[in-house]
Amino acid sequence: MKSESRLDLPIEYSKIEDTLISAEKILIRAVDDAKSLFHTPIVSSIKNNQITSRVMVLREFDLKDRKMRFHTDFRASKIHHYEEDSSATVIGYDPEIKIQIKLQGNMSIHYDDETTKLAWDNSTSRSKKCYSVKGGSSKEISNPEEYDIKDFKVEEGYKNFAVLVFHFNSLEFLYLKSSGHRRAIHKWNDEYDSKWLVP
Repeated sequence: MKSESRLDLPIEYSKIEDTLISAEKILIRAVDDAKSLFHTPIVSSIKNNQITSRVMVLREFDLKDRKMRFHTDFRASKIHHYEEDSSATVIGYDPEIKIQIKLQGNMSIHYDDETTKLAWDNSTSRSKKCYSVKGGSSKEISNPEEYDIKDFKVEEGYKNFAVLVFHFNSLEFLYLKSSGHRRAIHKWNDEYDSKWLVP
């Protein structure tokens, strides 16, 4: 079978199982590939019946356990969003391979537990640095220079560090092609099911 990218993806999708296989390849690669557009998907939450979205860095993808991992500041507004409503959507698109992947599920928050300790220990000093910013993200300020990170102790940022684990129950795969698009939905409720959708 011919491929159209370094991931060895199909150039057409006639078997629905290939859509899930490709999604797994793309998302696993994206964890460590900063150049992949799926490395920074859009993650959405709901607050007061309004959808709020932000770009986040994908830290882990596990299809078997149906989970994705993201890191955030515990002081961020998204924490409060997910405390009130854990519903979440993660979506990414790469025009080079003409593939969109959308996942829906629920977000769980981890703070100062074994999950955060392991994630923190495996993070680089560069990644840890942003959690030392005083005041927390999105706080309204008058002078941004006061919040530049200058003298700080990297490990002190742990007290502001949180992990979001996204447990997805559906994965929608869309492949765009001039001769005919392909869209498939994979769901995990009581048992796994997959169906083709009208593109």
